[in-house]
Amino acid sequence: MKKIALLVVVVAMSSCSSLKSTDTSTLSNAATLLSSMSSNSTVQQIASLFTLLDTNGDEAISSTEAVGTVADNFNVLDADNNSSLNLTELTGLLGLLK
Repeated sequence: MKKIALLVVVVAMSSCSSLKSTDTSTLSNAATLLSSMSSNSTVQQIASLFTLLDTNGDEAISSTEAVGTVADNFNVLDADNNSSLNLTELTGLLGLLK
């Protein structure tokens, strides 16, 4: 069900005319990687996801950059409550995945 919801979000976002084609491709790649992740995923996979989600390159993921499980658990992952996720905080996603 989560994979279907994530794909619906990606399709909806890709149909938005305000998104650049590279943004759509990046979001699609992030969604694909996220849907394939499990509790057995590696920190390297989390780092790749972080790079894909950090669309503005500021070394943080804002709530507007988050998708899928990351967006659903954003407040839980945001350990320092600064409204953004750093790589260390995103690594906490591994504990939430089943």
